[in-house]
Formats: sequence, structure tokens, C-alpha cells
Amino acid sequence: MTLVEHLQELRQRVIVALAAVVVGTIVGFIWYQTAPLGMMPLGEIIRGPYCNLPPELRADFTGDGECRLLATNPFEMFMLRLKVGALAGLVLASPVWLTQIWNFITPGLHKNERRYTFSFVTIAVVLFVSGALLAYFVLDKGLYVLISMGSEVQIAALSGGEYYNFLLALIVIFGVSFEVPLIIIMLNMLGILRYEHVKDKRRLIIVGIFAFAAVMTPGQDPFSMVALALSINILVELAFQFCRWNDRKHDRERPEWMNLSDEEASGPIEAPAPIGGTSGVATDAIEQPQPVQRPAERRNIASQRGFGGNTDFGDVL
Repeated sequence: MTLVEHLQELRQRVIVALAAVVVGTIVGFIWYQTAPLGMMPLGEIIRGPYCNLPPELRADFTGDGECRLLATNPFEMFMLRLKVGALAGLVLASPVWLTQIWNFITPGLHKNERRYTFSFVTIAVVLFVSGALLAYFVLDKGLYVLISMGSEVQIAALSGGEYYNFLLALIVIFGVSFEVPLIIIMLNMLGILRYEHVKDKRRLIIVGIFAFAAVMTPGQDPFSMVALALSINILVELAFQFCRWNDRKHDRERPEWMNLSDEEASGPIEAPAPIGGTSGVATDAIEQPQPVQRPAERRNIASQRGFGGNTDFGDVL
């Protein structure tokens, strides 16, 4: 394909992906308040961790004890519904736009590269979704710890925008953090990181992961920090065990001489023996070749021996 044909194909696939996201956003916008096919409304799912708090820890704006989030400006409810619908549309349309991306890059890959790329993309999606689900379930405990502090002098009245931003930040941080083991495996398969490089540094890695979790969790509550740190430590240890197995497999398939440096592989270089030296052959036993006499030299030899000019040199020779 020419460059223009590639650009035309890219434009077509981008249009299809955007159309799928728009359709998914419309579905998510409707799903925010309406329950299709007997499912729970999306708004109810999102505010679930907040509504699971004890009633005495959150403000009551309805008078009947119903759990509601607070809106502080006229457009906040519409924008919140639009943001949630867009995020839901991006997730619902992910099979379509991921397929479009895959079909665009596949013709330029080899067979083994296609297999590895598809496997890594699938694992990355599974890890991100797992981290997002863990963040959603951890949010209950994290909110309880954060809101229960100082509840004797104040009560929580979260707005929809603040609560949604907090939930989205927690989901993104957990989802992206769950990709760390996949990065370790990729570096090991590329030969950049080996198990012997990290096997003696587990204590430093554990401390670093806990420090990372303490800094990155948006609420800085201990429950979310511990949940994120323990999850990453378990996944990183699984990645290290894969590196250990892959290194052993690679070492079995690779000959030992390929791991040597150029100087070690070439071996010691000895100086050559001089010509005619101790080569094991006696020089006296070699018969020296005799020079070949030319006809002019033959005539000179004959005249020196006393032969006349009519002498048949054939007889003489």
C-alpha cells in the first residue's frame, strides 16, 4: 500500500472507532439514570461506595434518608452524567476500537509478533480491569476511614464532581499500577532485565512499592495504600518467578560459548614459529632442486670443454 492508501485506511478506522465510542456514550448517558435489561443504573453503581457509609456519616438532603450527592452549580449534574456516559461509552466500545487498532497494525507484523502482541494486549486489559475492580471495592473502606475522622465536629457532604474525580483517580491509579508486572516481563523477554539482577533486591523493591502506594493513593488512607501495595507486591513476585523460569529456559536453549566475550571465545593466540625452525622436518633430508640449463649456457659449456663449432650438441648432451 502507498502512503496515501495507509492514510485513507487510518481515517476509515478512526471514523469507525469514534462512531462506536459515540454510540457507547449515548448508551452510557441513558444508562446513568435508566436501568436497561433489569440492570442497576450506572449512577447507582458509581455512588454505591458513598451510599454504603453509615447514614450518620453523610449529610441527608432529602429528609427521608435517601442517599444523594450534592450539586453546587447548575451544570454539574449534566456534566457529571456526560462524563460518566463518556467513560462508559469508551469501555463499552473498547472491543470495536481495539479491533480497529489491531487490524491496522497487524499487516506490518510477523507471525510471532502478532501472537505476542495479542497476548500482551489481552493481559494488559485483564490487569487494568482487575485493578479497577479492586479500587471500586476498596473505596468503601477507604471512604469510611477518611470520613469517620473528625465525624464528631463535621459531616460529609460530597459533591458529585468531587466524588467522581476521587473515584476515577483511584481506578486509574490501581489500573495502571497493575501493569507493572507486565512491564517487567516484557523487559525480561527482551533480554534487558534478568532474574539475577533482582533476586537479591526484594527488600528494597517491597519498601519502594509501599512508598509508591503511599504517595499515589489519592486519599492517602492506610487501607487503600496497603491494598494497593500488597497487590502490586504479589503481582511483581509472580513476574519475577516468570523471569526466573524464562531465564532458565533461555540458558538451556543457548550454548555456553555464546555467553562468552569475544576475547574469551577466541582463546589464547600463540606466536607463529619461525620458518625453517623447529618444525620437526630435517632440512638436510630435503633435496635441493638443480637449475635448468638453457641452450646458450649449454654452448658455452661445450666450448669450454674443447668441442669445436661442428660438434653435434645433441651427441654431447
